[in-house]
Amino acid sequence: MRFIFTAVIIFVIPYFLYGQAIEGSVSDSGKLPIEGAYVIHVASGKHAHTNELGKFSIEPVKAGDTLLVRHLGYKSMKIAIENLSLELDIMLSETSFRLDEIMVTQSVKAVNLIADINTELYPVNSSQEILRRVPGLFIGQHAGGGKAEQIFLRGFDIDHGTDVAIDVDGLPVNMVSHAHGQGYADLHFLIPETIEKIDFGKGPYYTDRGNFATAGYVSFKTKDRLENSSVSVEAGNFNTFRTVGLLKLAQSEHHDAYLAGEFLRSDGPFESSQDFDRINVMGKYTVRFHNLDRLSLLVSHFASEWDASGQIPQRAVDSGLITRFGAIDDTEGGETHRTNVMLKYMKSFNDRSFIKNSLYYSAYDFELFSNFTFFLNDPVNGDQIRQREERNLLGLNSEFNHYFEVNRIEALMQAGAGFRYDNNDDVELSRTRNRETTLENIQLGDVDETNAFAYLNFEFDLGPLLINPGIRLDYFDFKYKNSLLSTDNNERDLTKSILSPKLNFIYNYNENVQFFLKSGIGFHSNDTRVVIQGERSVLPAAYGSDLGATWKPVPNLIVNTALWYLALDQEFVYVGDEGIVEPSGKTRRLGVDFGFQYQLLDWLFLNGDVNYAYARSVDEPGGQRYIPLAPDLTAMGGFSVRKDDFSVGLQMRYIKDRPANEDNSIVAEGYFITDLNANYQWKAFTFSAIVENLFDQDWNETQFATESRLDFETESVEEIHFTPGFSFFLKGRIKYRF
Repeated sequence: MRFIFTAVIIFVIPYFLYGQAIEGSVSDSGKLPIEGAYVIHVASGKHAHTNELGKFSIEPVKAGDTLLVRHLGYKSMKIAIENLSLELDIMLSETSFRLDEIMVTQSVKAVNLIADINTELYPVNSSQEILRRVPGLFIGQHAGGGKAEQIFLRGFDIDHGTDVAIDVDGLPVNMVSHAHGQGYADLHFLIPETIEKIDFGKGPYYTDRGNFATAGYVSFKTKDRLENSSVSVEAGNFNTFRTVGLLKLAQSEHHDAYLAGEFLRSDGPFESSQDFDRINVMGKYTVRFHNLDRLSLLVSHFASEWDASGQIPQRAVDSGLITRFGAIDDTEGGETHRTNVMLKYMKSFNDRSFIKNSLYYSAYDFELFSNFTFFLNDPVNGDQIRQREERNLLGLNSEFNHYFEVNRIEALMQAGAGFRYDNNDDVELSRTRNRETTLENIQLGDVDETNAFAYLNFEFDLGPLLINPGIRLDYFDFKYKNSLLSTDNNERDLTKSILSPKLNFIYNYNENVQFFLKSGIGFHSNDTRVVIQGERSVLPAAYGSDLGATWKPVPNLIVNTALWYLALDQEFVYVGDEGIVEPSGKTRRLGVDFGFQYQLLDWLFLNGDVNYAYARSVDEPGGQRYIPLAPDLTAMGGFSVRKDDFSVGLQMRYIKDRPANEDNSIVAEGYFITDLNANYQWKAFTFSAIVENLFDQDWNETQFATESRLDFETESVEEIHFTPGFSFFLKGRIKYRF
C-alpha cells in the first residue's frame, strides 16, 4: 500500500502540477473555423495547429501558462490559461499580415504558405490568371479565349490537363476521354472573386489525389461567406467588358447564402474578332450546426462561345501574307456549357473525429472547330475538324478523419473512398467546312468510364518528425460503343486497377526550418477510345521523389527549395486531327525549385520563383530524346506595395526557349512579360487599373511544331505555328461594396 501511495506521488501528482493537455478551437470574427492557425505554448515553444474544424490540442500546459495564437492575415492573440478543464474558444480579428509572425508549420503542404501570401498580395484579375498562383505553373491560351488553357509545370507540356489534377471544392475539372484531349480542364466556370483558398501540391505524393496527379494537383476552395455584397464593372482595350456581382442573400452565425454572377465580352487583339462571350452564375448555401456539423449546397451554370484565328504558321507572317494577329482560317471557334450541382456534408462525431462527404453532378457539352494543317489533307475543302461531346458526370467522395494517440504519439488517420462516373455520348471527330457542312465522320461513339477508389492515409507526429505513409487503390471500367460500326457487337469493355503507395517525411528542425523528403507513385489514365483499341498503356505509373526545405533565414523572409525526380512509364501526345492519343514512351525528369517571399518593409513585399527541369525521353535514340515543348527554365517574380488605401503590384514571368520537336531542330521561342495592377480604395469604392504586357512585347503565347500546307503551296512545311500573346492590354475597373 505504501508503494502504491509513493508511486501516485511520484508519477501522478506531478502530471497535474506541471502540465496536461488543453483543447480549444480558433475561429474568425464571423465564428467560422480557422484551419492551420498556430497555437504556441510560450514557455516551452511547443506548438500545434488547428484542423479543419478549427480544433487543437496542446500539451503539456498548466494553469497560469500563456498561449500565443497566430494565423496569416489575423491579429496575433495571447491567451492566459486559467482552467485546464475548460475548452478554449479563441476568436481572431483580421489585420494586415506580417511575415515575421509566420511559423513554418509541420505539414506536408507547408509550401502553400507562399501561395497564400501571393493570393493576398496579388488579386486575381481574370480566370486565366487563377492557375498562375501556383509557383512554377505557366499557362497559354490558343483558341479565342474560350478553350481550356495549355498548362506547363515541372518540365511538362501538360496540354490541357493530362498531368495535373484540378478541382473546385472537390468537383473534378479534368475531363476523361474528352473530345479534344485526355484530362481537358476548363476552369472558366470558376468566378475568381469567389475563391477563398488555393491548395496545391507538386508531384504524386498525396493519397487523396488520383488520376492526373503526376506533376501535381491544384485545388480551389470557394468562399462559404461574403464579407459584403459588391458589384464591379471593368472595361479595356479590344472592346473588352466584364461585370461581376456578389450578393449576400443571408448571413448569421449558422447560415450563409450568396449569389455570384459574371459576364465577359471581348474581341481580342486579332484582326478577325474573337466575338468572345462568357456568362457565369453561382449560388452557395452553407449551414453550420451547433455540434460542428456543416452542410453546403453549390449550384452553378457556365456558358461560353467564341471565334478564333487559330495557330498561324511563322512563314505566313515572315512573308507578309498575314500579320501576327491575322488568320489563315478565321472560321475556327466553339462553344461550351457546364452546369454543376454539389452537396457537401461534414459530420463531427467529437473533437477528434469527423467525416466529410460530397456528392456532385455536372451536365457538360462542348463543340470546337479547329484547323491545324490548313490544306494538307484536303486541298479542296481544307482541313477543318469538329470535336463535340455531351457528358453527364456523377461522383461521390467520402473521407473519415480520426485523431488518436499511440504510446503518446499523436496521429491522424484518413480513410477515403468514392467513385466517378462519366457518361459521354456522341463523342465526335468530323471533317467539316466553314463550321457548317460535315464532310466525313472520323470518330463517333459513346464513352462510359467509371473510376472507383479507396485510400488510407496516416500522419504520425513524433515531435519534430512527421511521418506520412499512405496507399491508394484505383479501379477503372472503360466502355466504348462505336456508332460508326453497323454490326450488333460494337461495344467493348476493359477493366484495370492500379495501387499507388506514398511515403513522406517532414522534419521541423525548429519553428523556422523544415526539411522534407517526399516519395510516391501516381498515374494518369489513357483515353477510353485508345484503351479499347488495344493500347497497352492504360494506367501508366509515375514515380516521384522530392528532397527540400522550407525555411526562414531571417524573420521577414520565407524560402522554399526542392530537388525533385519524376519518371513516367508512358507519356501521351494528343493528335487532334486523328482523334487519337499517341503513346510517346518512357520519360525521366530531374529538376530544382526555388521560391521566396520577402517583406522588405511593412508596406513592401518582394517575391520570386525559379524552376529548372531536365526532361528527356528514355527509349528514343541519342539526339531524339527531347520532349517537345517541355520547358527547362521558368521564372516568376515581382513586388507589391500596400500602403493605407493604396496598393500596386508588378509581376513578371519568363520562359526560356525550348525544343518544339524531338531533335530540337525546331525551337519554340521564350518570352519575358510584365503585368501591372494598381488599386485605390475610397469609402465603399475601389478603383483599379490593370495592365497586361506592360512593355508591349511581341510574344508567342502557345507554339507547336506542325506540318501544314497553304492553299497556294505545292509542298507541305513543318515549322512553328503559334498563337500570338496579347499586346499592351489596359483595363480599368470600379468596384462598389454594400
